[in-house]
Amino acid sequence: MAHQTIAVLMVFLVSVVMVSAQTADTTTEPRTIPLWEKGAPGALGSDDADKPTLTAYLPEARQQGARTAVIVAPGGGYSHLAANHEGRQVTNWLNTLGVAAFVLKYRLGPRYHHPIELGDAQRAIRLVRARAAEFGVSPDRIGMMGFSAGGHLTATAATHFDAGDSAASDPIDRVSSRPDFIILGYPVISMKAPFVHDASKRMLLGDDPGPQLLELLSNELQVTAKTPPAFLFSTSEDASVPVENSVLFYQALHKAGVPAELHIFEKGPHGVGLDLKDPVLGEWPTLLANWLRSRGLLMMK
Repeated sequence: MAHQTIAVLMVFLVSVVMVSAQTADTTTEPRTIPLWEKGAPGALGSDDADKPTLTAYLPEARQQGARTAVIVAPGGGYSHLAANHEGRQVTNWLNTLGVAAFVLKYRLGPRYHHPIELGDAQRAIRLVRARAAEFGVSPDRIGMMGFSAGGHLTATAATHFDAGDSAASDPIDRVSSRPDFIILGYPVISMKAPFVHDASKRMLLGDDPGPQLLELLSNELQVTAKTPPAFLFSTSEDASVPVENSVLFYQALHKAGVPAELHIFEKGPHGVGLDLKDPVLGEWPTLLANWLRSRGLLMMK
């Protein structure tokens, strides 16, 4: 009798595992896509650093309908990319929500300055939108997410965009570069004192940018009613990028009537990424998932 009970239990457990495997979201093999097949505009060479790319992390289709897409811009002060904890790890987490995720490798200073970085971000948004059917995503649910300097690039893309050039020979250039929503983690926002992150400013704009350029790239000054909805989080203890960057951008969004949600945690250093081990700060991904769900950006499984 005992043997029969054990056998029944084993069959039950195997069936549970099989059902779980069939219903779980899994990710296809990531693939890297050049933003421009024939070389990027303004490229200063042919090295890897001169070739901006998107690496696609696509969850296998388990739901009906098109998915939401998020283009992730890692931080790094516009001098390097924190492509693991602010890139790959984040895309893997997004995949668990059924979201198609893309890590953006954009060109960096001091070799490249504005507007090259913005051009890379705009091209990434256009590429995903133009190839939405291929990626299984909805062309009107394409967001961008950035951390630190990648947050500045994301905020710049959200405040400096166009509808595309309908007469362009390249079909990618015919579509809009406006993200449908943005997610900002401890972002650089302002290029002006007293809250500027000096290293990011120098890498992006050079050693002596003029006042007009500083104002143009201070994104808290560029928000309009057309800026997309935003989710922001930061910490009061951030000693690298003052939390006022997030506050100023949120205030500008609120004043313009743009839907926005801001979370400021008391504790936590700069550059935390997902930080799922922190029982308090590690809640920000859950808060973000709730925000995405409330905006109809997560599909029911």
